[in-house]
Amino acid sequence: MTKVRQDAWSHEDDLLLAETVLRHIREGSTQLNAFEEVGDKLNRTSAACGFRWNAEIRKKYINAIDLAKRQRKEKKRAMEKTRKVNRSPVITFQQNYETVHTEENNSSETTSSTITLETVIQFLNQLKKDYYASNQSKVSLDQAQKENAMLREQITKLEKELSDTKRELVTIQEDYKVFVQIMDRARKMTVLEDQGSFKAPAFRMDKNGNLEQIAQGSN
Repeated sequence: MTKVRQDAWSHEDDLLLAETVLRHIREGSTQLNAFEEVGDKLNRTSAACGFRWNAEIRKKYINAIDLAKRQRKEKKRAMEKTRKVNRSPVITFQQNYETVHTEENNSSETTSSTITLETVIQFLNQLKKDYYASNQSKVSLDQAQKENAMLREQITKLEKELSDTKRELVTIQEDYKVFVQIMDRARKMTVLEDQGSFKAPAFRMDKNGNLEQIAQGSN
């Protein structure tokens, strides 16, 4: 099933992501495994989890990350001591050459560091997974940068449209004021004309003593 969840990260989601990554670091696993585990629990892609970790959460857990790495090293040392006691095969890395041997027939005296074959394989696998996780995080970052660029373009376009709308509004308001002034002058002129043409009515008394209005223009 395709994971398409795009809602905001909650505090609980961030806490789950941080705890899972720290646990994988302590156990000698990779961050990519942690991202995949959290992604399955939250129905998000591992790339989204990786981007969230690198962009927002990691800087809040610097001390915890260092502690988890120290715990991983201590655990690895303990495992190496156990393997030495059990006389397991080892790989000896030297500055100019490399030899593969067992501790029973190792008669050469060299100043070199030794790690087990299993540890080397684990390290290479972890390095490979970290490389893939880094690439996925880079892809997520590139995608986010492209989205930010598109949003900036949209904001610029909307700001221009808002500016044009404001100018149009100012023009409309000015035209409305001029229209009101014209209508006001026309109203005043009509009132003055009506007052100039108005004549007071005239009355006369008929033979019965009643008043009657004399029609305008009659003698």
